[in-house]
Amino acid sequence: MTNKSYQSLVVHQVESGVQLVQLNRPEALNALTTELLAELSAVMDVAEASGDIRVLVLTGSSKAFAAGADINEMAERDLVGMLNDPRQQYWQRITRFSKPVIAAINGYCLGGGCELAMHADILIAGRDAQFGQPEINLGIMPGAGGTQRLLRAVGKSLTMQMVLTGQPINAQQAKDAGLISEITQPELTVARALALAKVIASKGSLAVRLAKESILKGMDTDLATGLRFERHAFTVLAGTEDRKEGIMAFKEKRQPNFSGR
Repeated sequence: MTNKSYQSLVVHQVESGVQLVQLNRPEALNALTTELLAELSAVMDVAEASGDIRVLVLTGSSKAFAAGADINEMAERDLVGMLNDPRQQYWQRITRFSKPVIAAINGYCLGGGCELAMHADILIAGRDAQFGQPEINLGIMPGAGGTQRLLRAVGKSLTMQMVLTGQPINAQQAKDAGLISEITQPELTVARALALAKVIASKGSLAVRLAKESILKGMDTDLATGLRFERHAFTVLAGTEDRKEGIMAFKEKRQPNFSGR
């Protein structure tokens, strides 16, 4: 079953704590419009508040995860329009999402699409995937984190090459550089992402949330600050029912039944 009340997304029914969200603008290779980003933000608002949703899987089509921003929409905005661009708040909302996100990527993952994929916590890609920031070809540059997230993922040299030439890299190059974690056959990409998501959803949700937050903190700060945050989060978990359940289940040689408390 699916929820088709959205114009640019297909939001699937929650299964085993996992919700699959599919970008659905096939006529434009899932180019990101303001409407699509607004809908994705709304989906994340619901998922954030839901105790049933523990992991989101975000995907596109077999041809494209997302081929970039919608150029026609972008062309309509002048300087003032860009300064007042409502998409900024939607990107910020996507960044703030506290639960794990897995991106299942096939085909083109370019420009804003690549930026959206890099907002995910784990990236799984089919062998046919292409990653790139081609904005330079339009006389512009990435504006939704492309220079900053790519830099942190693959380092200075490859980021410079991709951003300044606009040329994409393939899935194997992306994996070698650390942009993605796994490569699959294209027809298995979503299934693999869903399987991985279900594994994560079976863990204690409090531990998952704090572990994600700790890893992201480590990307944005020095080692000493990151270690302090990690230790604080580790200590907080000592007072949870999930920790007691996890330890007891280990001793009793059974699967834990985490409650999220």
